[in-house]
Amino acid sequence: MTDKVLGVIGGSGLYSMKDLKVLEEITVDTPYGSPSDPLVLGELKGTRLAFLPRHGVGHRIPPSEINYRANIFAMKKIGVERIVSISAVGSMKEEIVPGHIVLPDQFIDRTYRRNNTFFTHGIVGHVSLAEPICPDLLGMVHQANKTVGATVHKGGTYVCIEGPQFSTRAESLVYRQWGVDVIGMTNVTEAKLAREAGICYVTIALATDYDCWHVDEEPVTLEVVLKIMHDNVELAQDILKEVVSLPVLDRKCQCADAPKNAIVTDRKLIPDSLKKEVEVLFGKL
Repeated sequence: MTDKVLGVIGGSGLYSMKDLKVLEEITVDTPYGSPSDPLVLGELKGTRLAFLPRHGVGHRIPPSEINYRANIFAMKKIGVERIVSISAVGSMKEEIVPGHIVLPDQFIDRTYRRNNTFFTHGIVGHVSLAEPICPDLLGMVHQANKTVGATVHKGGTYVCIEGPQFSTRAESLVYRQWGVDVIGMTNVTEAKLAREAGICYVTIALATDYDCWHVDEEPVTLEVVLKIMHDNVELAQDILKEVVSLPVLDRKCQCADAPKNAIVTDRKLIPDSLKKEVEVLFGKL
């Protein structure tokens, strides 16, 4: 149990959380505009939790138009130190059967339309993404998966495409040659921004299909994706209940320190208004 706030970002099919004792919904102002929806603040088994549906309630925001910066900034502003992200993905390997769960620890970024950094407009910085997933949080979530009896694959590479279209078969086969494990449209952008914000981040990737590389299967359709996704929402929420039940100690990972030495811009050249704007992320400059 912890007095810190655990952030949960829900993906396709997970727009609200049962068993969450809702305390309030808040609209968080950010320098980057509005998050996908108001944040739902509540308690789950004694742990404070902030829930945000990535695509908005009712799934109205496509992957390229999600305001990722506002979502992560809002989480940071209300005190979130750890984010557990849940999303639907396609399986790129035979052994990852639709319905299985993957906890990726690497990403390949194939997006090109989105704002994926806080270091813009007068402030330059560089954080390491050699290990983009928090190892401590990954271990906690893996334990929770095993506790509920989920079939889980720990580790692997998530290739993130722009979307909203699914891959062509040629693209899917190329990604297979790269050795990736799952394919999705959202998580790498969140992981990058979470690292810049000093927030621990992990993905619970729910495999819904074999993408279109699997010629023995029908090409992926939205109907198939949503059916399997809905079947797994209950499991995802059970996993989250186990995550919040685990003892949470002070962070010993390096995630919180990532932004501290990232800024290379001469502090004297950063406008005071910008310093104030990013104070939530980087502290006083």
